[in-house]
Amino acid sequence: MSSRLTMNRFPPQLTPIHEWILQETPLGRMCGSQERFRDRYEIIKILGRGGFGITFLAKNAVLPGKPLCVIKQLCPQVTSIKSWERACQRFEKEARALGQLGNHPQIPMLLDYFEVKGEFYLVQEYVRGYTLGREVRKSGVKNEAAVKQFLQELLPVLKYLHQHGVIHRDIKPHNLLRCEEDQRVVLIDFGAVKEELLDAGENAINRNQMTNFVGTMGYAPPEQFSLSPVYASDIYAVGVTCLYLLTGKSPLEFEYDQNTGEIYWQKEVNVSDSFAQILGKMVKFSLKERYKSAGDVLRALDLENYVPTLTNCLTIQPPRSQTNNTKKEIPQIYMSPVQRTAIAIREWKAKHQRKSVDQKLL
Repeated sequence: MSSRLTMNRFPPQLTPIHEWILQETPLGRMCGSQERFRDRYEIIKILGRGGFGITFLAKNAVLPGKPLCVIKQLCPQVTSIKSWERACQRFEKEARALGQLGNHPQIPMLLDYFEVKGEFYLVQEYVRGYTLGREVRKSGVKNEAAVKQFLQELLPVLKYLHQHGVIHRDIKPHNLLRCEEDQRVVLIDFGAVKEELLDAGENAINRNQMTNFVGTMGYAPPEQFSLSPVYASDIYAVGVTCLYLLTGKSPLEFEYDQNTGEIYWQKEVNVSDSFAQILGKMVKFSLKERYKSAGDVLRALDLENYVPTLTNCLTIQPPRSQTNNTKKEIPQIYMSPVQRTAIAIREWKAKHQRKSVDQKLL
């Protein structure tokens, strides 16, 4: 691949990016036409652009019903051959991770992955919906119950990722879709994934030389900046996402403790003390103090549901003392039917014996 092609993979600053995509990319030029990409995909419109790719809405014209899909073209803003190679590796890792994760209702399914004339493309299931960022902007911030429900929906899919050795590394409101059909939460954009099991044996020095920081400022915890993300790194991002849902504020809008790095968020939200403790442990700056897994957070939420009941049990006042003239009730002890029958027989025999004695005395 020539350096000229690599150096010109991003638009001039003076040209509107949407116009540039339509004019300068193969799929952009097909938008709205009857021309088919790879003899099957009809390109409908541009969905968006990220740091590493452009996404298009398309339909598969050769399948019954012409189902919609998303085509993502690798188109990073790079200035060197090495940057381009890293982008390709990241794009291939996204496809590999999606293929490995298989069919999950909260992860867009990978439909195809191929190269055409040196360009890389990834085809995914299309999920009709809107991001949680848009949902908050449109409907306002959420209350504690809604955020708990969000966690109950998202944490199982996060647990599923981690069980497959995948760290997402870029969980945030704009990478979470609310499906219009059934309101489920769908996790998108796996371009930042890290395969923990695959990378575990790499030398730290080589990893630092070959890898740049991947993630989003504010949502990424400190260990991710050190290029050593773990499963708990995703927990931090989910916790910060909860703060956004509760306040409508991005993480960079919060104040931080200059010494500890902790976020000052407590005065910004109106939640119960028990839920505040869970949120606090999710967004702990120190990895040692943070929840280690999605399962840990789910267990904490389950336990938190019992807190009001336990509190009531602990605060019930003992009964007032009985006066001397009041007969004290004997607490009833559970007895099995066999025990009750045996006692009844003994009482009957005793009563019969007393009756017999009384008759003899007369």
